[in-house]
Amino acid sequence: DSHTQAKTHARDLHPTPRHRTPPPPARRAHTTAAAAAMSVSTQATFESGHTDQIHDCQYDYYGRRVATCSSDRTLKVFDVSGADQQTLVANLTGHEGPVWMCTWAHPKFGTLLASCSFDHKVIVWKESEQGVFSAIYTSPAGLHEASVNAVAWAPHEYGLALACASSDGAVSVITHTGDGSWDAVKIQGAHSIGCTGVCWAPAPPPGSLVAGGLSQPAVVKRLVSSGCDNVAKIWRFDDSMGWKEEHTLRAHSDWVRDVCWSVNMGLPMNTIGTCGQDGKVFIWTQAEPGGVWAHTLLHDFGVPVWRLSWSVMGNMLAVSDANNLVTVWKESVDGKWDQISATE
Repeated sequence: DSHTQAKTHARDLHPTPRHRTPPPPARRAHTTAAAAAMSVSTQATFESGHTDQIHDCQYDYYGRRVATCSSDRTLKVFDVSGADQQTLVANLTGHEGPVWMCTWAHPKFGTLLASCSFDHKVIVWKESEQGVFSAIYTSPAGLHEASVNAVAWAPHEYGLALACASSDGAVSVITHTGDGSWDAVKIQGAHSIGCTGVCWAPAPPPGSLVAGGLSQPAVVKRLVSSGCDNVAKIWRFDDSMGWKEEHTLRAHSDWVRDVCWSVNMGLPMNTIGTCGQDGKVFIWTQAEPGGVWAHTLLHDFGVPVWRLSWSVMGNMLAVSDANNLVTVWKESVDGKWDQISATE
């Protein structure tokens, strides 16, 4: 039945490492903050009210709200602006399977939250008044034929657009059009077996900060996706040809679980992080636009690595692994990556 299929899919996406006791379902939300000394400490722990495992937890743009999503098929929004309390703002229902990921849009578009689920659907929620959310977009049947595992909003400079990665092997880009409707474009066969993650390249072109009075590089939309074919792929958008594969990043020996493109702050370099079922995290760098992508092993964790997240400045990387640890890494002046903190 569909419930058994969902549990099997969750196990495949997040398998229990061998020789380890399965952890109890996570129903608490943990929020952390990086201090000036670049140490990480638990800022708050609170009961979420979810009745099954939590899969994602995301701050909004201002850090005042946290959205969570769970195998109980719901999303919850909490106000965490208070010093010692967290208040439930909304409970969102509409998905028919476990909800894997949620993400906030830039506030210039209003209060929008996107979610994706095992039910093959992507839903965009909008807050019309304080604490009142409604679905303003639900992906049509057939857009994806399997679980949608990841969603990512485009940089706000590109308008309101959402990239989605699915187990059917496709990546889709859903765009809000000028007349108020939504348009969806698919990259069919992006990854054989299935897609696990997707992320947009930053909007400022590499080198724009140091270009000075020289002509600015052309703005080009790019995506990076990860998949069960052990690779990450970079996609470039062309007005006449649509999304086309530009590079394939090969280093992992097993599924690539997540991929994350670092902000470049206009500096002349692109940086991408990938993590995998093989327990490794690689840092990929491109010294100049159109150049070769070189990779460096950040660390071999010895257990599957689930998720990556870059800091706002793009100089620190948070890593979540199957040991229930979140570690933070920073690059030193000699190019070596050092762990600066760890928290459970």
